[in-house]
Amino acid sequence: MRAARHSVVTAVAMATALTAVTACTSKSGDEDGERVIAVTATDSKCETSKKEISAGHVELAIENKGSKVTEVYILFPDDRVVSERENIGPGTKQRVTAEVKAGTYEIACKPGMKGDGIRQDLKVTGGSAAKRDPRLDKAVAAYRSYAQAQADETLPKVATFVAAVKAGDLEAAKKAYAPSRIGWERTEPVAESFGDIDPKVDVRADGLEAGQKWTGWHRLEKALWQDKKIGAEEKTLADQLVTDLTDWQKRVGKAEITPTSMANGAKELLDEVATGKVTGEEERYSHTDLVDFKANVEGAQQSYELLKPVAKENDPALVTELDKQFAALNALLDAYRPNATSYEFTAYDKVGAADRKKLSDGVNALAEPLSKLAAAVAK
Repeated sequence: MRAARHSVVTAVAMATALTAVTACTSKSGDEDGERVIAVTATDSKCETSKKEISAGHVELAIENKGSKVTEVYILFPDDRVVSERENIGPGTKQRVTAEVKAGTYEIACKPGMKGDGIRQDLKVTGGSAAKRDPRLDKAVAAYRSYAQAQADETLPKVATFVAAVKAGDLEAAKKAYAPSRIGWERTEPVAESFGDIDPKVDVRADGLEAGQKWTGWHRLEKALWQDKKIGAEEKTLADQLVTDLTDWQKRVGKAEITPTSMANGAKELLDEVATGKVTGEEERYSHTDLVDFKANVEGAQQSYELLKPVAKENDPALVTELDKQFAALNALLDAYRPNATSYEFTAYDKVGAADRKKLSDGVNALAEPLSKLAAAVAK
């Protein structure tokens, strides 16, 4: 999954920054109420305060007592993701709100953000969860349509990229590379909820699991910019990219989407920016990080805008802050966009350290209040 691609050092710093506000308020599951499950993660254990809970909203109060950055998931039996929180640094705490139906699940902690994780069973019984606000059902339906549209629009752009690769046209392939990724980056949490697609199409070399073959966009990115050649293997990998993304396109409509998964997904997209784009690690060969950065922010903002009517009613101060920080981050980012009507951005290797710091600060300023959106819509 995505977390395997992140820099551990950067993740520690980001996690520490983002948890500073909430760390002092985290308590045990019993002290915090029946809808809270305390999750204690170490390098070798994943302890949960409850093994059973009734259907409805559940909050994980996560504490990482290990020495490694970790991530915590609520998973369906087939490993699809219900909800997740990544980049939880040693000695820090995070809280994540999710919505669960009756059934069997697993809570997984992944020390070092690698492998299948250490897992605990969670049984969810039928409950008397409050009826969902119809505005939230409308938001989910609208977001599902948005995610499908992004997938549908991606495939033709990928076809253009792949055609250039198969023709051996290095410059045309470079030009088509970044545009082919925009729809994916806007809706990546939906793709990652399936568990098996992201490692095929978007993994970086340092995120490969033992024995995993490197496929997808970044393998081709390396060939185009670093190796400066297109061989038979690259042409085969280009065809595989189309196959894997077509699978994603067909499965988007079946994704489990809830108001809280939308809100958490928005936060995940900001984490993507913090741990990959701002650092320059995501597009390390092409330096097209700002294209991905903008797409991540747009995807997060789409979720937020759809949930905003309910969030504004439940937590008006939060909405005021989110509006302010989205506007500020977009203004910072668009300064590197020569033409507001195009999706062309300054190459990230041309962005100096001071400007990268400003972008990082903008991400942090938005990510902290965005982490509270799920709780606001679940009230």
